[in-house]
Amino acid sequence: MTQTALILGANGKVGGHVARAFRAAGWAIRPYQRGTDMTRAAQGCDVIFNGLNPPNYHDWANILPAITTQVLDAAKASGASVLFPGNVYVYGTRPGPWDDTTPHVPVTRKGRIRAEVEARYRAAADAGVQTILLRAGDFIDPDSDQDLMGIVFLKKLHKGIVTTMGDPDADHAYAYLPDLARAMVMLADKRAALPAFSDTPFPGQTFTIRELTASLSQMTGRPLSIRRFPWWALRLGGPFWELAREMTEMRYLYDLPHRLSDGPLSQRLPEFRATPLGEVLQTVLARNTRFATAA
Repeated sequence: MTQTALILGANGKVGGHVARAFRAAGWAIRPYQRGTDMTRAAQGCDVIFNGLNPPNYHDWANILPAITTQVLDAAKASGASVLFPGNVYVYGTRPGPWDDTTPHVPVTRKGRIRAEVEARYRAAADAGVQTILLRAGDFIDPDSDQDLMGIVFLKKLHKGIVTTMGDPDADHAYAYLPDLARAMVMLADKRAALPAFSDTPFPGQTFTIRELTASLSQMTGRPLSIRRFPWWALRLGGPFWELAREMTEMRYLYDLPHRLSDGPLSQRLPEFRATPLGEVLQTVLARNTRFATAA
């Protein structure tokens, strides 16, 4: 029988890729319409993918717990498993690599909010709600330049500049969204063999800004230089600009060398193969029309 996935946030950055991955794997897709009864929408579904996330970090303290309540209620009523994309905020500044045994010691307000949300999913497992959490670093989206690559790192690539938000020699974890979505679906297919709550780090791609710059320079045949991101501008705008305040809080992640362990994913999905970094960067260059125009 065809399995059905309710996709929360099907028009969003992550939800769109997950919906396509489920469809490619033969699942039926049911996009959730915001503002409607989520419990009713989940009836007859095998999996609920929670891709709802307030844009630009808006009002996380109130919105994320409310979404969590809706999702858990819908999962309890329907018997569906929950798929949830986790992030690295919960780890704080502990040295990596981070895995499913790394303690949650967040050092920011958003990290504490995410840790509290995850704790609710973990507690719900005792009441029969299965949650499959796949934890990833910053996203790389081949379909849009509205990720860190487009908004910050390569915004001035047409001028021969790569922008760094911190230490250019610090390892940083990234997730290529088509890969993340494929792994989500593969875990959903194996959910019967997973525990009631599973936390799987997604190793994705790990590289420094200096490595990124060297790779792009080699690929394009152009010399590239590294410039610092103007954090001072965000600090000045913080008192009256919500996004500036929220971004500044997470600045530490761009100076903190980190990576996600590949151990749990390789155990649960030994057949999974990530897209090579060179191919990922080719998609980033292909979408960067400003660079292509200037080249």
